[in-house]
Amino acid sequence: MTARTFICALAIAFGGVSNLAAQGYPSHPITLVVPFAAGGPVDAVARIMSVPMGKALGQPVVVDYTVGAAGTIGVGRVARAAPDGYTLSIGHWSTHVINAAVYPLQYDLLRDFEPLGMIAANPLLVVSSSAFPARDLRELIAWLKANPDKATAGTAGAGSASHVGGIYFQSATGTQFRYIPYRGTGPAMQDLLAGRIDLMFDQASNSLPQVRAGKIRAFAVTAKTRLPAAPEIPTVDEAGLPGFYVSVWFGIWAPKGTPREIVTKLNAAMVAALADPAARQRLGDLGQEITPREQQSPEAHAAFHKAEAEKWWPLVKAAGIKPE
Repeated sequence: MTARTFICALAIAFGGVSNLAAQGYPSHPITLVVPFAAGGPVDAVARIMSVPMGKALGQPVVVDYTVGAAGTIGVGRVARAAPDGYTLSIGHWSTHVINAAVYPLQYDLLRDFEPLGMIAANPLLVVSSSAFPARDLRELIAWLKANPDKATAGTAGAGSASHVGGIYFQSATGTQFRYIPYRGTGPAMQDLLAGRIDLMFDQASNSLPQVRAGKIRAFAVTAKTRLPAAPEIPTVDEAGLPGFYVSVWFGIWAPKGTPREIVTKLNAAMVAALADPAARQRLGDLGQEITPREQQSPEAHAAFHKAEAEKWWPLVKAAGIKPE
């Protein structure tokens, strides 16, 4: 047997093993890695998706947490995992786009993952503790200008959506305030509720329950239209900061090399979950706008992911954001 023949035989053999594994997939629970602490927006979306996905797959989808460094540790765990469909990464614009422009990653966000599909997107809310003196966005900007570096804003770490949103806000308004990094926006929200920090540029999915409960104040939503789930909150255009738009989109990824048959099964489970009335209701209640059906495919996810990297990487690098 020539070397070429031997290599071809190996390829056929391993291809057969891969196909058999895919046919029997899944045979045990699947781990969905959340790269932030429990209680934040990624956790909320993961929990909403896990139950209907598990039902569609016939095996539980278990939400697991690997936190630290603005999500880079948890995402890296999946990059190094076996490409067998049993360890998946759920994240968003920050963890799977922005972090590559901030951190010296040991993995490639575009090359080391198989996009499975996009879930939803939500804008940020500009929120403060209930004790903060400003009552609307114009008053907030005026207070921050009059009191440079006195206010504190909680973030999920350098390069997180809450951090990039804050930097964008400072640039747009000419204000200055200090950032306090946390292991996720869940812990940051606890300090905002307690009045230990003043502000957050937070995903609507994380802040809305506290806004509805009257525990924090919402100044504006960073979108062109009001949230159907919270129509009382003005847009940035209405509140006095026109054009300040930021949206955070969510997706799920598998390690690079995951067999196509498994990718297809996982995408089908995601599509089924996003069609589930209870899941749709829960995502909507959090201010999440579910991705249109035609954009839920792995191919659409991959194309959008690449386009977002090309758009944001130069901007974030130019801002000089450094790991904290």
